[in-house]
Amino acid sequence: MPNKPAILAEGLQKYYGKTRALAGLDLVAEEGTVLGLLGPNGAGKTTAVRILTTLLRPDAGRAEVAGLDVVKHADTLRARIGLAGQYAAVDENLTGYENLEMFGRLYHLSGAIARRRANELLERFDLVDAARRTVKTYSGGMRRRLDLAASLIISPPVLFLDEPTTGLDPRGRLAMWEVISSLVADGTTVLLTTQYLEEADQLADQIAVVDQGRVIANGTADELKTQVGGERLELTVARGGDLDAAAQALRPFSSGEIQVNMDRRGLVVPVTQGAQLLAAVVRDLDAEQIPLDDLALRRPTLDDVFLTLTGRAATTADLPEETPADRPLVRSSR
Repeated sequence: MPNKPAILAEGLQKYYGKTRALAGLDLVAEEGTVLGLLGPNGAGKTTAVRILTTLLRPDAGRAEVAGLDVVKHADTLRARIGLAGQYAAVDENLTGYENLEMFGRLYHLSGAIARRRANELLERFDLVDAARRTVKTYSGGMRRRLDLAASLIISPPVLFLDEPTTGLDPRGRLAMWEVISSLVADGTTVLLTTQYLEEADQLADQIAVVDQGRVIANGTADELKTQVGGERLELTVARGGDLDAAAQALRPFSSGEIQVNMDRRGLVVPVTQGAQLLAAVVRDLDAEQIPLDDLALRRPTLDDVFLTLTGRAATTADLPEETPADRPLVRSSR
């Protein structure tokens, strides 16, 4: 009999007054993998995380995490999951070490084990030098690492990361990606919500594209990119070159309709196995004496996927999913 998925959601619905935050959300994450929830603010990602981590009850549908129903077995489940949200849920007036020790005690660890785990996590997240400093002196990246460390105090088998790199600089984001990858390599299952398409591409084994409270597409990054077609040759014809003649010369290479931008003197040519065509394209255009200012082979990105599926960019902000008043200052006892 196959193992149950680490995360399973079926038909989740949630309303805030007349606003529908979730409209029948379905999710599956296998053990030891990263499931990326990709979508803009207001898509329903944070609401889904709050339901899966027992912080919110669904109005309809069901969900299981680590084999436990998120409503019926909420108390038991809280001891088996970790959560790091969009905002660092740590006490600014305590030191990094004191925060981690406190979270250990909230999880009912003994004093000795809580102190040991605090020291282990400070080392793992490169916070040893700042361990005795109050958190109010930490940078944003350091607070985010401390928050993630706190969510791991009990080594949970399932970890929920709700936009964990929001606000981090590129260096901090890369460091966080390395940490997440190492956790998954050790067997942790991660559900990651993000607006950063590159982040989902880099980390997720499976991606669910969420819009208006439902999943509109899912698959691996490569599978989703395939949905928007293959590669594209993007050319800019130099002044003096014949744009129509260029389009005619490129037609044998095209796998679809060629787009022509007269103002920019540009051509976009859908192709398959574009890298193998480049030499022939240059040769044929040269034979027709068509000069180029630029020639590039572009592969589809997750930006293209989201734009194709929703008709807008993934950074579009719709409705805020969480307000400062919704955020817990510290995690409650598990």
